[in-house]
Parts: sequence; structure tokens; C-alpha cells
Amino acid sequence: MKKITLFFSLLLCCLFFASEATAQKFSNMDVSPMDAASYPSDYRNADKLIKIVYSRPQLKDRSLSKLAPYGEVWRTGANEAAELTLYTDMTLDGTTVPAGTYTFFTIPGEKEWTAIINSDLNVWGSYFYDESKDVARITVPATTAEDALEEFSIAFEEAPEGVHMHLGWGNTRVAVPFNKK
Repeated sequence: MKKITLFFSLLLCCLFFASEATAQKFSNMDVSPMDAASYPSDYRNADKLIKIVYSRPQLKDRSLSKLAPYGEVWRTGANEAAELTLYTDMTLDGTTVPAGTYTFFTIPGEKEWTAIINSDLNVWGSYFYDESKDVARITVPATTAEDALEEFSIAFEEAPEGVHMHLGWGNTRVAVPFNKK
């Protein structure tokens, strides 16, 4: 009887530790959740032209220029640098950008922003930004909207020559034109 009791005690002990060893630890919701925008945005349409994956920081009573300082390379969102995928060759300010996946950085400014497509991938923030790996750049005007956006947002809009990527945060709005090749 003692052998059977000892056997079951050992078995229960093993099961307990085995379940603890394989239990998964899931993290809490990210403060700046990841999002994606694409064109066309219809998920049933497999013929995408462009898609961006980025994290959406919130202002939380802070200024845009504090979170995305003017004149400094910004990851265009939070956490990892934004990841841009072109499904067809496109041009940005006359520079051909072949279909593929890139990082997307910006340099915010009060009156204009510079949009940068870079060949580095899996980059955390803009801390390791390498200008020598830039594929294309364009400087576009920054405008002011009446309505404010608490969360940084990206959306695409069809344009006669391709598609415009709209960036919005606070009252700042920026449109980056991508032209079909």
C-alpha cells in the first residue's frame, strides 16, 4: 500500500512540475499596439499595392514634437521601425523603389516632413538608422487639421498616379505620394 501511495504521490508531483514547466507566459497588451494599413484596404482583395505595419503611440497630453522631435529621424510609430511592403515597383519623388519590404522612417518638421524608405529590416526604433541604406526620400508639406488624433494613424487613399499614404497625429497631417511604375 505504501508503494502505491508513494507512486501516486510521485506521479502527481511530476504532473504538477511538468505543467508548470510548459505553461506559457503571455504578455499584457502593448501600450502602443501594432496595426497595419494597406491599399486597397479590402481584405478580400488579394491585389494589394502597398501595406505598412506600425505601432500606434498615443499623445497622452504630450506634444507631438516631444514624441517625434523635429529634425530627427523617427521610426514612424512606436517600438520597431515601421515596415513597408510594396507589392509592385513604385516611385517616390522620381526614384524607383522595387517591390519588396523596407523600413519606413520620417524626419518630422513644423512645416514639412521627409519620408524615407530604407533597406534595413528588423530595426528597433530609429536608434540604428543607417542613412547609407536609404532607397528613396521625399520631402512633403505638413498641414494642420481641425480634428485631432490621439493615436498616431496611417491610411491610404487612391490617387490618379498611384496611392497616397496619409500620416496623422494630433493636428498634423502629412501625405506621401507613391506612384505606380
